[in-house]
Amino acid sequence: MSTVDDAPSNRSADSTARRLPAPVGPATRSRSAGVGAMRASALAGHFALICTLGVATPAAAQGWIEPLPGRSALGGWQVERTLSRVTVTVEGRVARVEVSERFRNRGRSVAEGSYLYPLPGEAAFASFSLFQGETELRGEVMDRERAREIYEEIVRRRADPALIELAGQGLLRARVFPIEPGEEREVTLRYEQLLSRAGDALHFQYSGGVREEGRIFPAGVPVEGRPRGGRLGDDGRRGADSERGDAPTDVELVVEDAARFLEPFSPTHALDSDRERGAGGHERLVVRPRGGVTGHLSVFLPLARDGIGITLAMHAPPGEDRGYFMLTLSPGETDAPARPRDLTVVVDVSGSMSGRKMEQARSALMGLLETLEPDDRFRLVAFSGAVRPESDGWRSADEGGLREAMAWVQGLRADGGTNIEGALEEAFRLEPGLDRLPVVIFLTDGLPTVGEQDPEAIADRAERLRRDARIFAFGVGDDVNTHLLDRLSAATRGTTDYVRQDESVERALSLLSARIRHPVLTDLEWDGAPVRLAEVHPVEIPDVFAGQELVLFGRYEGAGEGELGLTGRRAGRAERFSVEADFPRRTGANAFIPRLWASRKLGHLTRQLWIEGSSEALVEEIRRTALRYGLPSEFTAYLVQEPEALADADAAGLGGRRMSLDRLVMTAAPSSPAQASGAGAVRAAAEAQRMRSVRDEADMAEAEAKLAAAAPADARAVAGRLFRRSDGVWTEVGIPDDLPVVAVRRFSRAWFDLLEALPELAAPSTRLEKVVVRGRALAVHLGDEGEETLDSVAIRRIVDGFRDPVTP
Repeated sequence: MSTVDDAPSNRSADSTARRLPAPVGPATRSRSAGVGAMRASALAGHFALICTLGVATPAAAQGWIEPLPGRSALGGWQVERTLSRVTVTVEGRVARVEVSERFRNRGRSVAEGSYLYPLPGEAAFASFSLFQGETELRGEVMDRERAREIYEEIVRRRADPALIELAGQGLLRARVFPIEPGEEREVTLRYEQLLSRAGDALHFQYSGGVREEGRIFPAGVPVEGRPRGGRLGDDGRRGADSERGDAPTDVELVVEDAARFLEPFSPTHALDSDRERGAGGHERLVVRPRGGVTGHLSVFLPLARDGIGITLAMHAPPGEDRGYFMLTLSPGETDAPARPRDLTVVVDVSGSMSGRKMEQARSALMGLLETLEPDDRFRLVAFSGAVRPESDGWRSADEGGLREAMAWVQGLRADGGTNIEGALEEAFRLEPGLDRLPVVIFLTDGLPTVGEQDPEAIADRAERLRRDARIFAFGVGDDVNTHLLDRLSAATRGTTDYVRQDESVERALSLLSARIRHPVLTDLEWDGAPVRLAEVHPVEIPDVFAGQELVLFGRYEGAGEGELGLTGRRAGRAERFSVEADFPRRTGANAFIPRLWASRKLGHLTRQLWIEGSSEALVEEIRRTALRYGLPSEFTAYLVQEPEALADADAAGLGGRRMSLDRLVMTAAPSSPAQASGAGAVRAAAEAQRMRSVRDEADMAEAEAKLAAAAPADARAVAGRLFRRSDGVWTEVGIPDDLPVVAVRRFSRAWFDLLEALPELAAPSTRLEKVVVRGRALAVHLGDEGEETLDSVAIRRIVDGFRDPVTP
């Protein structure tokens, strides 16, 4: 963990910012003259470059139709997509893709344009054919460098940065026939894509629509006026008008030889998958993303190899010394017996558990007992002021043992205080059996009131006694000590879940019971890699249970090819699992990995905060990580999450538009230990647990949507940062008056180059029109005036000044 001084101390960045001259004259347009187009053999011909200015057109959601040069449409361009359907058939390593899109001209004049279709830049394509109805069209396929010119030209023309998301992808372009007013035309594209290998998996990629907070939007609408479930006004807030946008895209992926594959996995979208019988009686795997696809779709198909599949994907952007990786381990269906468990269930029956909570706890315990396997052993321990084990020793999960245990559960009644120390001592009293997986489920709704009451002392003693037990803790309600519960599970390959007052204890415990029913892989450890792995999350590799996948995110240093290995136990036997891996020094593929890794890291750091107490160094690392990767945290968007803190800060003389966020953080998070109990502590601990277990972008989008919805009327929360609007400019809260500001003109060459070098500027720049974003030693103002060109040295200095000398 590095400690970084808050003062602007990067001299090169500081001098660069102060040396930049004031903007003079209009921005220089980049020229998109035809250069170096790569053509597929099946597509010949060259079409006029699209360079119409000032026409509102649909955004890129799959393909879209861009108006021809110089053709003004009466009443404006009103070609809308009414259907977008993608069918993918996988045979061997080849995916045959068919895209059907239907467009309707809702305008009052003939619409003429070119069909543009983005191609993932890292994928290999062949055998293109493009049809409008029954007529085959001629088109042009462009590599990513040529396509970048087209995307940038459209961004400049529309004065809309949304398409910046497509930079780095290839492009297919073809002229479509004129569409009469009210007429609908269908375009069908067919091509083959060679699926890349990702460890023991095949990787399918597809470019969906441009995403803003999970929704497709029509381009050409001013950035601050885009509809988002309603029209956004000048203040960037949601209005009452209904959304007008393009049809979402339905995607279906059919894998013909289903027996070769384990269950599919996507880090970008939630998936539904089914195994169906095809016409010839063979089994097919049918995969469908839930809801319409927007953004980049990435699907991994793990190959079944001895019942275990390892998926490995990397991302190594320029300008960073370390790359990122994602590893998914899929046990799939296995005939190997599950490792038998020694399961201890410890349940709080103090007076506060009376009523509905006690009824739910009894019902949940009955359901848990029914999930035990014949080879499992178990113990039940109830505690209030006293500790009452159901049996002195281990019970076998046979009919007689279960019947006696269920009768004991039915007799449980809530009464008395809370002796957590005694309950944990009893839970760890017996030795687990050889080659058995020791598991402790601990459920409480209160603070310790009997025996030892110091949470640190209780946790210290539990750690000394637990041996190798996995601890799964449940906190019910708001009167629990989150620090104690988090510490119990932190280093035990377990988890802590929080059940709010209005949530079901029975449901939460039932979900855990089903999740940990069949241990397939346990005691996993790293065993060799061709590069140095760093900051892997989770830090303690959890056990893998049947029907689940293990997903790890981490960093790596250097580059190299070789074997990546893991050791563990399967069915009680020690085994080693490995995959041939190629860790590249640079690759733009799998751009989703950094933020997912950062979310895991942020959850880990936040748990450290609860356990160890707040410190300046830890708060600073949380803030740096959140801002670098555009993630919400209480130290970057604290004003949004806890608005009452702003009133307290104002009363303390810390208010004002230029108030330093660091000063507010110190008000909200002093160096003394953070609050351990209460509604706010439980909410924060639950959020940290969610971030530690995030698996895909859908998980992250849900949290960000909640944060954005909580923003005050004159503020916007974007990518973990809070902005307020003044004189038409959105300025990030907390920029000190003396912080140097670099001004860069939007849509200039400098703007494109800077967004490529600092991708964390992309979200504020695309969602807010004129914006000032805070960095470490300087701020960046993206607006109507500023630098139009910056050489590589100036870009590097700005990047160094915006980020920390040591980037997380």
